[in-house]
Amino acid sequence: MLAAACTLGVGLAVLTTLTLVGWIAAPRGTLGDGLPGVFRTAAQIWLAAHHAGFAIPGGRVGLLPIGLMVLPAVLLYKAGRWMARDADLRLRLPARLPKNSPREKAAARRRAQLLLVAQAGVSLAAPYALLAGLIALVTSNEITQPFIGEALLSHFLLAFVVGAVATARTIGPWRAMLRLLPERVRALTVGTAVATALLVLFGLGLVLVAVALNFDQVRELSDVLSPGVVGGLLLLLVQALYLFNVVIWASSYIAGPGFAIGADTLVAPTGVQLGTVPSLPLLGALPESGPVPAWMMAVIALPFAAGAVAGVVVARMSPSPAYEAAPLWGFLTGVTSGLVAGLLAALSGGPIGGGRLTAVGPSPWEVALSVALEVGVAAGISAGVTNLLLLNRKARAPLDKAAAPMRKAGAAIARAASKVGLAEADARPLPGHWMDATEADTQPIPVIRDDWQDEHASAAAETLSQARPRPPMDQAAPARQDIVDESDDRGGHVIYVDPYAWDRD
Repeated sequence: MLAAACTLGVGLAVLTTLTLVGWIAAPRGTLGDGLPGVFRTAAQIWLAAHHAGFAIPGGRVGLLPIGLMVLPAVLLYKAGRWMARDADLRLRLPARLPKNSPREKAAARRRAQLLLVAQAGVSLAAPYALLAGLIALVTSNEITQPFIGEALLSHFLLAFVVGAVATARTIGPWRAMLRLLPERVRALTVGTAVATALLVLFGLGLVLVAVALNFDQVRELSDVLSPGVVGGLLLLLVQALYLFNVVIWASSYIAGPGFAIGADTLVAPTGVQLGTVPSLPLLGALPESGPVPAWMMAVIALPFAAGAVAGVVVARMSPSPAYEAAPLWGFLTGVTSGLVAGLLAALSGGPIGGGRLTAVGPSPWEVALSVALEVGVAAGISAGVTNLLLLNRKARAPLDKAAAPMRKAGAAIARAASKVGLAEADARPLPGHWMDATEADTQPIPVIRDDWQDEHASAAAETLSQARPRPPMDQAAPARQDIVDESDDRGGHVIYVDPYAWDRD
């Protein structure tokens, strides 16, 4: 309760300061009448930071800046870390686990950690939501009336998620947070996060390109507003807070459905149809009404690229022994990515009062369906191919392991031959995994000198005897020319060590 109260107090203090600055710079009455009106406005902005809507005469306000959610999220994370450290949650983990296998012990410890994280999240979210409900009751007036149900739900969900993450981070490092999840769920979570992050990055890139191409229109809208120095800074802050909304709109544009700026409007790769646009300078980057160049349809390939990367990540994190299972898990990653994209689309849009601005932003279900199909198909294909390559590599591992001694023996023979001091014209590698017999037969035969009295020849003989046991010889070694002829027929080679010991490769 103390952590929740401190979070609300610090957040309201920050927003009240910014609102007071705007009230001083703006005309009287815009941000409230007197200091009570300033505080009421700051409290309503705090509710809007948690995406709680308002009812106004003739409609409702649901288009709220997602960037404003960063302030309560950071404060809740700090409060959650402090709460977890103060409660010594690490000491509450089970010290004695059942005497089972190591795998069952790890699963039991993971379940205990998940339960502890969930309890910590609820303990922070419950009082936080109750205090937010009181703020919604206090700030309600005849002009703006916060939806108390939305305020309770949004504050509880945000505090629960951030508090759970902060608690898990206190228990262990960032990697340990993912290890709390089962292997398959962990792979799906990471794959979904990768696909969503790539879509957001593509959307941000599209927004920057659009602002650069239409910078003159953005500057004209800013000049028309004439906000002044302080007002210009506040206007810049408002646009920065709405930037994440616009990035999600651009991601919806890339996915195909596009977004709307009012009723009967559409901004999509297939065409643009606009009406009167709100006087926000950032919206000056919107394209003009009419057909879109054909090359703009290429942006639809970006969700497929994001799905391909996500499929590779899923297959590498959790390979499937069945060939047909990996594409299904890849497609399921696309489905979860579509659900996340639909949720972000719902958060980024909403009505602004009544009239034609009742529909602003992308359609959540259209975005969810498009992203699920595009990312899912690409992720399924890439996951299947990656899983096949991983299984083939795993199947070749025993063969490579069995061939390792042969490679070491070949390297030892090569080192022994170099110590003897062979002539450069006679030296060549023995046939092995790096040379086939046909290529080897075209090379001159390497021969170790017959001077077995030499210490280098003795070292070579010792190396060869350790690398491969020699077959017992019942008779003296055949003539050198006979061995050369035989090696030519069989594709092998002979190395002479001394007149009475020889070895065939």
